[in-house]
Amino acid sequence: MAYLTEREVQARAERVTQARRKTARQILAESSIHETFDVFLSHSSSEPESILLGIKAILEDRGLSVYVDKYTDSQLSPHSVTPETAKTLRRRMRNSNTLLYVYSQHSKKSRWMPWELGFFDGLKGKVGIVPVTTDQEETFRDEEYLNLYPYVDIAKGTSRTERFLWINETMDRYARLDKWAKGVAQIERH
Repeated sequence: MAYLTEREVQARAERVTQARRKTARQILAESSIHETFDVFLSHSSSEPESILLGIKAILEDRGLSVYVDKYTDSQLSPHSVTPETAKTLRRRMRNSNTLLYVYSQHSKKSRWMPWELGFFDGLKGKVGIVPVTTDQEETFRDEEYLNLYPYVDIAKGTSRTERFLWINETMDRYARLDKWAKGVAQIERH
């Protein structure tokens, strides 16, 4: 089991920015508008754009469509919250298969993330936590309510060459994240 680290996520973002010759902000702002998404990415507004782009790219590498609020819906601002903001976020959550909650050093400061988590859990129940740690030894289990949800890690599959993202309830109850997010697999005992 290995959590995604800041270094790994930022390295993925750097490869994207170098290949596209644009900043993380420019690439995130180009997010295509879909009506439905595999993943609603719940994140802190203070999360660095390199982390957001890296996570988004890692998920898209696995064939998932990803909603990132302030980039997909650029009119949204965490500094100017209105009833329309909540209405837009509710609509986007209704049109997403899963919610992935980015747990990092920045998520503890967010007031919206717990609201999004609670709304989506009550709506669909298909929630996962994506720990982004500073190193592999760090744990993310600081917030006791987050222990209610499965978590994402990255590990090799049976082929031992390709690395997959997994969604885990326990060490022996898991599913490949891409299949789970698309609704073609359930978390089960292995």
